[in-house]
Amino acid sequence: MYPHVLLAGLGAQSPASLAALGNLELLALPKTAIFCSARCPGNVILPTYDRATQWRDAGRCVISGFHSPVEKECLRILLRGSQPIIVCPARALPKRIPPEWKKPLADGRLLILSAFTATAKRATAELAHRRNELVAALADEVFIAHATPGGRLEASLRQKALGDRPGLQVNFNGPP
Repeated sequence: MYPHVLLAGLGAQSPASLAALGNLELLALPKTAIFCSARCPGNVILPTYDRATQWRDAGRCVISGFHSPVEKECLRILLRGSQPIIVCPARALPKRIPPEWKKPLADGRLLILSAFTATAKRATAELAHRRNELVAALADEVFIAHATPGGRLEASLRQKALGDRPGLQVNFNGPP
């Protein structure tokens, strides 16, 4: 089951295939993507955690690479709920599943989705850029907690990743 929204969002840049572990039906749900630069001002952190708590309590499906420190904490918040989560690493699927992911996987509320082959064992800036494009293309709504001005995340998101997709909601540091 290839998500055709990728073709609309990424066109010729769409990955030829995807590797998945978990519940593929989560791809059909409305999804909110969360992005945050690795360096994030303190005044953004707590409101972002509050937003993750709201998504968790509302049952909203959240998609992200969950790589930056703020994104990782948002994942920890989300894992304490019962809502769906899609994790997109900037590398191949993990060989070992983190213990805190096992129950959500077994419950059918977690999907790990990668656009990379087994040879992509470590995240790189290029793989993170391509992952961010994938996450943004799959999302119905994008929440950017913080993108460092002139940084890689900002460049990645302002390029084709967000494009001119009709109906895509993008919130830069939006209120909860």
